[in-house]
Amino acid sequence: MSTDHYDLIAIGAGSGGLSVAERAASHGARAAVVEAGRLGGTCVNVGCVPKKVMWFGAQIAHVLKDAPDYGFDLDVRGFDWATLKRKRDAYVRDINDWYETYLADSEVALLRGRGRFVEPHAIEVNGVVYTAEHIVIATGGEPIWPDVAGAELGITSDGFFELEQLPTRVAVVGAGYIAAELASTLRALGAEVALYLRGEHLLRRFDSMLREHLTETMLDEGIDIFPRTRLTEVRRGADGRLSLHCEQGRESAGFDSVLWAIGRRPKTHELNLQSTGVEVNESGYVVVDAWQNTCVKGVYAIGDVTGQAELTPVAIAAGRRLADRLFGGQAERRLDYENIPTVVFSHPPIGTIGMSEDDAREKHGGAVKIYQSVFTPMYHAPTRRKVKTAVKLVTVGAREKVVGAHVIGQGADEMLQGFAVAIRMGASKRDLDDTVAIHPTSAEELVTLR
Repeated sequence: MSTDHYDLIAIGAGSGGLSVAERAASHGARAAVVEAGRLGGTCVNVGCVPKKVMWFGAQIAHVLKDAPDYGFDLDVRGFDWATLKRKRDAYVRDINDWYETYLADSEVALLRGRGRFVEPHAIEVNGVVYTAEHIVIATGGEPIWPDVAGAELGITSDGFFELEQLPTRVAVVGAGYIAAELASTLRALGAEVALYLRGEHLLRRFDSMLREHLTETMLDEGIDIFPRTRLTEVRRGADGRLSLHCEQGRESAGFDSVLWAIGRRPKTHELNLQSTGVEVNESGYVVVDAWQNTCVKGVYAIGDVTGQAELTPVAIAAGRRLADRLFGGQAERRLDYENIPTVVFSHPPIGTIGMSEDDAREKHGGAVKIYQSVFTPMYHAPTRRKVKTAVKLVTVGAREKVVGAHVIGQGADEMLQGFAVAIRMGASKRDLDDTVAIHPTSAEELVTLR
């Protein structure tokens, strides 16, 4: 075996790996990324990017339903899933190709194949050993398959992007944001959807206002929701359709597809981490400190593989800051994991940052004061569909510092970014009150709450 040496090697060419390698190279480091699959990782290929394209398609479906209430006489002859998929996949391929150029222009080497450690500062890729002072684990995650008989008859979120046609009737199993996003998109595009929750609530870790409002809206849109359901088996009938069986003895039949959205796991099992001494927790996530350091000097981890705020911008930010610290002379540079905004691309979308009301009350007790509002946005004034918007501010103390902001409704995905900046800077309720409202918008509700 031959060897080659770099200043930094990132294992995984997803958002985190690409970002840390490019930023390191910009500081003059000799950097490489290791990747066996398509460039861009989960986000570009089977996550954020193609999901958002499908979300836009679903939004158009809603607009077409509302168009007659705005005076448009439309003849909608149907929806062709194959056309949307073809254009979506072409867009993703363009991004894959762009990353090839991006790496070349950034003078970052692309090592094609699966990387595995042979010792803390050496990895093997296709029989070649590469060494580096700094190695970054950025392998991301993958969907979990359930331990249920017949589970292989279903698909995961990865399989959703391989569907060649819209299922007529689909069961989505899961209660997190992926389940919420895919269930509402499938419904908007015309599928009959049943959503199965193992527990009581959808989006259990989100503010109660958000999950309750979304659940109500999904029910209004015709999604059947079954809480407290523990599935035991999936069967394929003589007609080719699938049936679900649960512990309570209930059977639901007639599904074209069963989509598992029960969580994700870190992709660490092929890295041979035992040869390094790098610590992983009971779920397989790489344990890191506040600086992305593992317990082994010169070995780091960023992104979903750490289990910390599993979001694309988080991986990018952590990677760039790590490279700035290692090669840019910025010794104190690191990512602050507090007050990270996020959006759930459900229908309607959710924007959220900071503490939920329940979490704030648990930590601050009677010092918490809540401001909230539920209203029908102006868009829906003439429409028969009345999808409401809800907003909430969570404040603490005499100064009423804003420690949480939660929005569900049309435009929530776009309005949150600016408020996230204000909250990260320590804005108080008074600061929002003193901001002149933009009228007429839904966003103005956040600066006019009483």
